[in-house]
Amino acid sequence: MRNWLKLNRKKRFLKSKKLIAFNKKNLNNWMHLTKKERYNLSKQESIFYLDKRKLLLDEIRKEYKEISRVDSQKNIKKK
Repeated sequence: MRNWLKLNRKKRFLKSKKLIAFNKKNLNNWMHLTKKERYNLSKQESIFYLDKRKLLLDEIRKEYKEISRVDSQKNIKKK
């Protein structure tokens, strides 16, 4: 009975854990997913990409502000 419970837990754990990053090597895994699973994965990737892009834009804006401040201070000192 214990062995059966352990096996059952492992199966559930393995089923819930899907591959997220797909490439040429695991293309067959992507093809065996259902339409709903593919949609959910693409939606998650889209959200992840959007968050990453927002962070990058924030960093760029901060750097631009710092650079523009330094340049403006140099221009003021020259005059």
